[in-house]
Amino acid sequence: MKPIGYWLNRTDRAITTAMNQALTSAGITRTGWQILNVAGLADCTTDHVLDVLAANADRYTLLGTIGDLLADGLLYRPGPNLLARTPSGEDLFARADALIAGFRERSLTGISIEEYQTAVRVLERMTANLETS
Repeated sequence: MKPIGYWLNRTDRAITTAMNQALTSAGITRTGWQILNVAGLADCTTDHVLDVLAANADRYTLLGTIGDLLADGLLYRPGPNLLARTPSGEDLFARADALIAGFRERSLTGISIEEYQTAVRVLERMTANLETS
């Protein structure tokens, strides 16, 4: 049996690859979709996006993707350091979210809700154990 680190790394790569493939028709990546998701929150700041998605991508990648989404007219700044989706960003997010639903269904094939919840709880505990020691 391969160790958990192997499976965590391989699973993350598989998730990113499959999500990017699923999102291709919407013209966005996993990271872009994640940023649009967070930017849908009221009073969302750039710092909040960086904090929430720190485990998903490095600061450079997140800031670059935010810049791309701003340049593409999918995000705008309603105030200093604030981020929000434009109407085009809302439309793209809705299309992407529908594609993500299919991705989630595919990724959970043969996995019960209980198995999924157990896996998440175990990973949460492992993370807490390692981050507090």
